Amino acid sequence: MLKGGIIGLGKMGISHAAIVGAHPSVELTAVCDTSSLVLDAFKRYTKTNTYSDYQKMFEKESLDFVVIATPTKFHYPMVKFALEKNIHVFCEKPFSLTAAEGAELVKIAKERSLINQVGYHNHFIGTFRELSRLLKANVIGEIVHFTGEAYGPVVTKEKGGTWRSKPEEGGGCMFDFASHVLNLIQEVIGRPAKINGALLKSVYSKGVEDAVYTLLTLENKISGVMLVNWSDETYRKMSTSLNIEGKKGKIICDATEIKVYLKEASQKEGLEKGWTIKYITDFALPVNYHLRGEEYSAQIDYFVDNIINKKQGTYNTFEQGFYTDKVIEMILEKAKQN
Repeated sequence: MLKGGIIGLGKMGISHAAIVGAHPSVELTAVCDTSSLVLDAFKRYTKTNTYSDYQKMFEKESLDFVVIATPTKFHYPMVKFALEKNIHVFCEKPFSLTAAEGAELVKIAKERSLINQVGYHNHFIGTFRELSRLLKANVIGEIVHFTGEAYGPVVTKEKGGTWRSKPEEGGGCMFDFASHVLNLIQEVIGRPAKINGALLKSVYSKGVEDAVYTLLTLENKISGVMLVNWSDETYRKMSTSLNIEGKKGKIICDATEIKVYLKEASQKEGLEKGWTIKYITDFALPVNYHLRGEEYSAQIDYFVDNIINKKQGTYNTFEQGFYTDKVIEMILEKAKQN
């Protein structure tokens, strides 16, 4: 049994604790948070050791891995401390607040041969995996253009300041919302190499943006647009989608379905001329434990399997998370020029 720990017991941290605790190959050994209320609940209802100081947790426990689900401003020191203790690390997104911090963590993890992963869960959603496969199979031919979008009702009124209103803590639509779309574009279509234009807009927030609109050119010369708004009340929850236009057709994909339009049928893929629609039920990944959607459990299962097999995974590595942070900095710099 692997011994695992969790740092940060907010919404994502509690979810990770439930998934890790239910994993057949893992013992949830320790958790850490600054909330005495949350820690008291763990003390009362579980046998998991509790800590309010993460450094003490690492000193007293012999952990194989840790899941870090704290506000972004804490990622760098916590990840670095864990890596220097030779502990495998799963870190929530975004990876860090600066590309320089991320680059250092990538270097340490590589030097110590530690399994590392960042929590961009879209890569464990079956429809997006199918999209990636179809693009690699060149089903729609040469890509002409793409649009990456995400909308949701995160900030829908003016309110007092929280971490979400502080860019130095990882607040704002860019870090919290747009990072998901950027990372998806980066790994499915190609890595952004140039920001042609960027606009950050505040709707209700003060000090951070509520919407991000940007024009991108990828390393493979494909151009596209990213449109993200976390102040859209027409959505019940976050909705992320990619629309990719090719010379032979088009693919529209989100977390629930994938729609493929082809000018000519593809016998190899079993796709007819015109529109074909398939749903997540055709592509959902098998997991040990279902919570908030199979993708959250699937990413932890993948991380644990990589530790057991002593092999670094290819999904959501620190290096990939670092590159997303690098693109975020490129967009922020371009926006300043407007």
